[in-house]
Amino acid sequence: MSANDRGGEHYRRLPIEPWDFIIANKLGWCEGNAVKYISRWQEKGGIDDIRKAIHYLEKLIEVETADVHESQHSSWLEPVKFGVDWASVDA
Repeated sequence: MSANDRGGEHYRRLPIEPWDFIIANKLGWCEGNAVKYISRWQEKGGIDDIRKAIHYLEKLIEVETADVHESQHSSWLEPVKFGVDWASVDA
């Protein structure tokens, strides 16, 4: 039994399941979630799923247009940004 056989009926009715499309096209988190919600809106969540898809696309736009994007997001992982002295944290 494949994972596709155990998914929701709203996905199994589609010619291509959203996660198969997402994986095949190497989409990221935001793009993938937008595809998932827009694929199922008529069968499951209605207008709320359209809003969720838009929300993920808005976040993608925010990330892709932010100044931090120019530095390839490396500053997001700096401990100083979070006020944590990682050297003092016990493993």
